[in-house]
Amino acid sequence: VLMVNPEICSGHLNFRDRDSHFIFGDVATAAIVERADDAQGGWSILGTKLKTQFSNNIRNNAGFLNRAWPEGRDNVDKLFVQQGRKVFKEVVPLVSEMIIEHAREIGIDPHGLKRMWLHQANINMNEIIGRKVLGRDPTRDENVIILDDYANTSSAGSIIAFHKHQDDMAQGDLGLICSFGAGYSAGTVFVQKR
Repeated sequence: VLMVNPEICSGHLNFRDRDSHFIFGDVATAAIVERADDAQGGWSILGTKLKTQFSNNIRNNAGFLNRAWPEGRDNVDKLFVQQGRKVFKEVVPLVSEMIIEHAREIGIDPHGLKRMWLHQANINMNEIIGRKVLGRDPTRDENVIILDDYANTSSAGSIIAFHKHQDDMAQGDLGLICSFGAGYSAGTVFVQKR
C-alpha cells in the first residue's frame, strides 16, 4: 500500500495575521506499508491508534475554498485561525496521555523508546511531550526536531523526521511516529526496527 500525504497549507493562511501566517509550509510525504512476509528489513508496525477531541481553538472553517463565496469572502474565519495558548495547554496533555496509554495497551514501556518522531508544530510542545512520555528530559537523538530545517509541515512533519533520522536505529529498537493538530486529532504508530 502506498500512502501519500499531501499537506497544502498556503491556501488557508491569512497573510494579514502576523500571529499565524508563518506557521505552515507545503509538502507531501509518502510511505509504503507491506505485509511482514514480503518486507525486507524496514520496520514492524506494533500498533496504531487515532483519537479526536473536538475543539474550536484551531481551525480553518471548511477550508480555503470557502472563500469563493463572495459574501464574507474576506472574513477572517474563512482562513486558518487559532488560539495558540489554548491549543498548547490542551494538546500537550491529550497527546502525552494518548501515547502513554497506547504504549501500555500494546505492552511497551514508553520510557524505553529509542526515538520519537513527533508532529513538528512547536519545539516547546515536543519537548514537554517527550519529557512526559520518557519520564525525563529527552536527548535530541530521542526526540527529533526538524523545525529549523522544515518548519511546520503539518502532519507530514513526523514522517519527514522519521525519514531523516532513522538510519542509526538497530534491530529491535522501538520508536514512535505521532502527528497531532487541528480538531484536535492525534495518531500514534509504534514501530520496531526489523
